[in-house]
Amino acid sequence: MFETPEEVKPKASMGLWLGVVVVAAVLAAGGYFFLKSKGGASQNASAAKAPAVAKENADPVHDLKIQRATMNKDRNGTMAVWLVVIENKSPVYTYSKIEYETTYVGADNNAILINKGTIPAAISPGEQNNAEINDALYPAGTAWYKIRITGATPAAQ
Repeated sequence: MFETPEEVKPKASMGLWLGVVVVAAVLAAGGYFFLKSKGGASQNASAAKAPAVAKENADPVHDLKIQRATMNKDRNGTMAVWLVVIENKSPVYTYSKIEYETTYVGADNNAILINKGTIPAAISPGEQNNAEINDALYPAGTAWYKIRITGATPAAQ
């Protein structure tokens, strides 16, 4: 019949909670900017060191990628003509005198002809180049063929 009265608890002031939230936000923002400034400094330092390190690591075979290569024959049907798109993925080097190798393989998977040559163009970092290569006489009995980059002359930017 008689209920015990509920005890009235004093409510925490809203100002106290607002102060705690503001202090937490300021600490979080300060920590974020502190870490951001440390990361930016290390990135700038590594970017400054990149050319010195990259000179030792010039690798045209890995930096130069053939994006697309098609082989056609000339008007007479005797000479192989390659249309090649090459991309320079190096952030530091311009490559020139690009050396390539074409291989023509017969049905028995034995090489019929391996030809080497040089593309005189220069490709800057991050750029692409379209090249037309007049290769060798197209060998009779070719079942498949391929082209690959074998070397180039690097020059730092």
